[in-house]
Amino acid sequence: MSWGQDFLQGFFGGQGLKDYAHASKTFLANGYEYAPRNKFLFHCYFNLNTSLIPSLGAIYSSTEKATIGLMVKTIQLPKFTIDTEILNQYNRKRVVQKKINYTSVAVTFHDDGGDLIRNMWYNYYSYYYKDPNQAYGPAAQNGSIGALQTQSGFTYNSRDIYTNDRVVNDWGYIGESFDQGSAGGPGTNSGGDQNSGKPAFFKDITIYGMDQHKWAAYTLINPLIKSWEHDTYNYSEPAGIMQNSMTIDYETVKYYSGAIGKNRPDTNVIGFADPAYYDNIKSSLARPGSTQTVLGQGGLLDAGIGIVEDLQTGSLNPIGAIQKAGTLYNTWKNAPLKSVVSEEANAALKSVLRNTIPAQVRQSQNSGVGFIFPRAPTTPIPSIGTYIPPTR
Repeated sequence: MSWGQDFLQGFFGGQGLKDYAHASKTFLANGYEYAPRNKFLFHCYFNLNTSLIPSLGAIYSSTEKATIGLMVKTIQLPKFTIDTEILNQYNRKRVVQKKINYTSVAVTFHDDGGDLIRNMWYNYYSYYYKDPNQAYGPAAQNGSIGALQTQSGFTYNSRDIYTNDRVVNDWGYIGESFDQGSAGGPGTNSGGDQNSGKPAFFKDITIYGMDQHKWAAYTLINPLIKSWEHDTYNYSEPAGIMQNSMTIDYETVKYYSGAIGKNRPDTNVIGFADPAYYDNIKSSLARPGSTQTVLGQGGLLDAGIGIVEDLQTGSLNPIGAIQKAGTLYNTWKNAPLKSVVSEEANAALKSVLRNTIPAQVRQSQNSGVGFIFPRAPTTPIPSIGTYIPPTR
């Protein structure tokens, strides 16, 4: 299709989607209701079982538990596969489903200098397995969770296959019963007594996706680490950043949603916007009268409205009004007000024309109003093959 035909077809209104109106109506309506979420707007919370593991609660406070989520670099959302089978019903194919499978989720953490993530893994490792619990060297800290213990080092380097007085026989997974002690006492039935086995290290892991002051949460119930991987040091990557990776299995998924609250830290999204780690001070651009603009954010109009609201009857706030007026004065005392107003007026006019003219074009097409094209020449155009003598 030639350029002219393409232009005319679009000009007179072709079939299908023609302009930005479709995207605007789809993604901007109802407060960006159908706009896609951004990948970087998320928050994670690792709910360590400190209530049933007192020694773990002594290591991790509520603030430190929330800090673990800040070290998350990437995290996958839950994935599912469903086992199906195709059966024959008198040669008609019928698909039946049998069970659902929860696919492992991959997580990467920043390898932080404070060893927050490294210590979390070590505590998990030594909680479930006896391998790190044996001291190495003349005197060392026992690897188990709890009070520091100093003991004689185990001789890992010796061969004790045929030794009758082997010092250590405890290795591998620790699946014995667990006495929750102060969490309810032996023999009680409160979710973690000595007859019910070891409580889980993680009660759950929640992934919050945030968008337009709302959150959508995925909670992985009773997660267990399936694999853990430390990174690789490499001289050939001077700009590389160390990380830790793990994959987790879980028993099921719970879905939640809600609105982000005004409290800091947020009570709905646990650990989010904690002032200890988040900057909650508003930008200077958001303060009325702080920018050299008339209609823009923080400009003359914002300051004027703010001053009037502060001085309204019933909510008198002279300090706020004086502060806004002082900010406005400091911003505009050396500013060329006339040129600023002129530039904003020109920009507003261009915006109106840019948005109005295409709308008028569409309206004219829809209403059947035509357009006046240049008049055709009066001299007839010769047909193909006609000889035209050159002019002198």
